[in-house]
Amino acid sequence: MKVNVLRREARDKHPYWESFIYDGPDDNTVAGLLDYINYNDDIINDKGEKTARIGWECSCMQGMCGSCAMIVNDRPVLACEAFLRDFKEPEITLKPLSKFPVIRDLMVDRSSIHESLIDNNVYIGKYSPQEDKDFEQDYTAAKCLKCGLCIEVCPQYTDGRTFYGAPFANDCYLVASRNRGKTGEIAEIYDEHFKKECAYDLACDRICPVGIKFTASMKKLNSIKRG
Repeated sequence: MKVNVLRREARDKHPYWESFIYDGPDDNTVAGLLDYINYNDDIINDKGEKTARIGWECSCMQGMCGSCAMIVNDRPVLACEAFLRDFKEPEITLKPLSKFPVIRDLMVDRSSIHESLIDNNVYIGKYSPQEDKDFEQDYTAAKCLKCGLCIEVCPQYTDGRTFYGAPFANDCYLVASRNRGKTGEIAEIYDEHFKKECAYDLACDRICPVGIKFTASMKKLNSIKRG
């Protein structure tokens, strides 16, 4: 299998394509494929030339951390959950997520997701849950990996300066659900940085690797008594 990788040596360098030949097991994931290519001391591209190891991130390799999010054949996925057998094309193309700054190769800087929460004081503080607290929705919403796949497919998200995307709305719901005293504050920043710009495309619901229904969090947040 031919593997095409969009590479970049550093933030300030221009991207370029480099290809590799994968002759490893067929029943493997994209994460396993990258490990296989990077395994030897000498990394050889499809032209027989020595090259640098492919930069990418991983941690759990079990779909639980979200670090290996990337674009595989134009589809945003977690590399550890993307099996080669599911791709029908004779070649595979790997690119970094496009909505975040590229650090190197397939590694991106997703710190904006966390910074939007920190900058707006989206934290629980004193635990004082809503009277009609929905424990099932809380449990589902709390599984968010902050992987960035929902942001990648969001038609409204651009640079993250004003519209913060589905992970922000989801955490706003969790805070408002667990601390009645912050509902007014949370509702205001949710309206400012999410609600007024969201087009409810539902792409975030469809792409989430852990099955979070972000629109359910939005609906619950809108129904919570504010103040």
